[in-house]
Amino acid sequence: MLHLHTRTEPAWGEAALGHLREILLDHAHCEKKAASTAIGLMFRYPDRPTLAIPLAQLAREELEHFEQVTVLMRARGGELARQTPSPYAAELLAGCRTHEPSRAVDTLLCCSLIEARSCDRMQVLHRALVTACNAKHPDVDDALVELYESLLACEARHHGAYVELARTLGDRAEVDRRLDELAAHEARVLAGAPQMARLHATL
Repeated sequence: MLHLHTRTEPAWGEAALGHLREILLDHAHCEKKAASTAIGLMFRYPDRPTLAIPLAQLAREELEHFEQVTVLMRARGGELARQTPSPYAAELLAGCRTHEPSRAVDTLLCCSLIEARSCDRMQVLHRALVTACNAKHPDVDDALVELYESLLACEARHHGAYVELARTLGDRAEVDRRLDELAAHEARVLAGAPQMARLHATL
């Protein structure tokens, strides 16, 4: 269960097929940022020892995904480069409360929603890639299809891991209520995202 208030329409995946180079570059940056975020939370909350090991595990997996995406991108003639990010994550995190421990709970829940949206987008993209591969689309091959198929379960698991970490910091019912509020906020942020070839934007 991804706890999202809205789901991505198939049309997004079909449109993404025309921007695969940019989507792959953005994906690499997203994985790198996800690893950095997990490590940053370890340093921000050294007084929360129950967070340390799960966050370290998340960071390692995100870096592995960064490597996978970067290797595939290079195999397709692309290269890691600077890219203007979608404002999605910053605007989502702007909804966090500013006092502790509420800030920690909200940050973990926002991380969970980013992972959920990534999973949602990758599901839609994977379906579009499978259809395109079967139709012999010149820019789609088995390696690209297999990459996104392999990442789906991990993204969903990361979403659940962040939700469970947030639940360790407060009353479960209250955390779940706050998750629903932030999911509504996430849907509004995504709906207002600019038109960009990014995982967390409109196309």
